[in-house]
Amino acid sequence: QVQLVELGGDLVQPGGSLRLSCAASGFTFSNYAMSWYRQAPGKERELVATITSGGSTNYADSVKGRFTISRDNAKNTVYLQMNSLKFEDTAVYYCNALRELAFRTYNYWGQGTQVTVSS
Repeated sequence: QVQLVELGGDLVQPGGSLRLSCAASGFTFSNYAMSWYRQAPGKERELVATITSGGSTNYADSVKGRFTISRDNAKNTVYLQMNSLKFEDTAVYYCNALRELAFRTYNYWGQGTQVTVSS
């Protein structure tokens, strides 16, 4: 049974930091690209950051220089370190696992964790 369990969401003041984690089980974690998405109220879900199975990373322009995605394949966990948080970072953050093969795509989602940036 595939599971992605996000932890670490919280209420934080602007300029503060949070570290999200996503623990994966039920699939071969190291073979998957792992991403963090977020969805703010009334907005579409957007891609925040991705780390490939090989360790390459990509970030949305809005978080470059502030957020860092990393993975620990030994612990089947992906992290999102968020620094210099802004009001507009408030959203539910979702973990995603993706593996695209020639004839099939495997795409899994976590349940989300709430991040609220407020003074």
